[in-house]
Amino acid sequence: MKMEDLERQLQTAFYWFHSHPELSYKEYATTEKIREILVEAGVEILPYNLDTGLVAIVRGEKDGAVQALRCDIDALPIDEGTDLDYKSKTSGVMHACGHDMHITAGIGCAILLNENKADLKGSVKIIFQPAEETSLGALKILETDVMNDVERVWGFHADPTNAAGTIAIREGYVTAAVDRFVITVKGIGCHGAHPDDGIDSIPVSAAIIQALQSIVSRNVNAFHPSLISVTKVSAGTTWNVIPDKAVMEGTVRTMERDDRILYEKRLREIATLTAKAYGAEADIEWIAGPPATLNDKAMAEYCEKEAVKMNLPVAVEESSLGGDDFAFYEEKIPGCYVKIGTGIGHPIHHPEFEVKPEMLFPAAKFLANLIMNC
Repeated sequence: MKMEDLERQLQTAFYWFHSHPELSYKEYATTEKIREILVEAGVEILPYNLDTGLVAIVRGEKDGAVQALRCDIDALPIDEGTDLDYKSKTSGVMHACGHDMHITAGIGCAILLNENKADLKGSVKIIFQPAEETSLGALKILETDVMNDVERVWGFHADPTNAAGTIAIREGYVTAAVDRFVITVKGIGCHGAHPDDGIDSIPVSAAIIQALQSIVSRNVNAFHPSLISVTKVSAGTTWNVIPDKAVMEGTVRTMERDDRILYEKRLREIATLTAKAYGAEADIEWIAGPPATLNDKAMAEYCEKEAVKMNLPVAVEESSLGGDDFAFYEEKIPGCYVKIGTGIGHPIHHPEFEVKPEMLFPAAKFLANLIMNC
């Protein structure tokens, strides 16, 4: 296929994916569209019985390692605020995180690798993964044997902080471990005019929320990036009744493994003992998400050299307390997670986030070259 034809094909595909977003675990039409494009291009699809998402493979004709490229495919529950001709046709759902770009660049990479498989060393599995926005979608892939023979895995993400086509890379931690917590405070309900007849769960919750911030300021090394955020509080049903229960939810983000352990320990202690001091009880649920994403040093150095060889702009990848379930793959094998500039603009998860279509083909070509030459 001529490069200009592929470039046009990728832009057309991107417009379709952007205008037909689907939420996590519901990416049925997205999966079928990916399959349709790849089959038409002669790319092999592996017969895994995934509900959504799929895995393609390009088998090189030379000996070499098995590599993988992860491309996530789900959208977000956001009303799109752009004026794009190809804006979302689904109310309340939008590709506001660039996963439509990830799909498209992954398809382009697969096609380029397939057309050059005579020179490809080893095999490449291109994973179109569902449900990254749940932080647990990677586990659906890891339930299969897809990764059993993979020796290194590549990931990438849209980056609206850099000009289109810029490659941002660094070694070490680049995204945080993502954990969720739910704290249920149990008091004793009573009339709003007689708080002495009960135990008010609301001031107990307020005290816990305030005390939790001491983990950041007094327990964790000041040079270790981390945070705790209470993002949802629910209590009460009406104005003149003191509720017997209050529920708080939130998230903890850490880079260091020991800090992650510390946060859970201190959160449990603070919630339990603060509630006890007020005569109440606290039940704590800790929902562990993906660990921190850690870029392999050798892979990161190689990635930067390849970008320079291709005359692509290179930037230092910013560390973020955002998370990515790509880190689950890295628990098993070395990996590298690179950001690709989509044009400076609104941040990801913003209703006016936008990817510049002209960066799609360069991104696909970069990923293919990265894998071919590794």
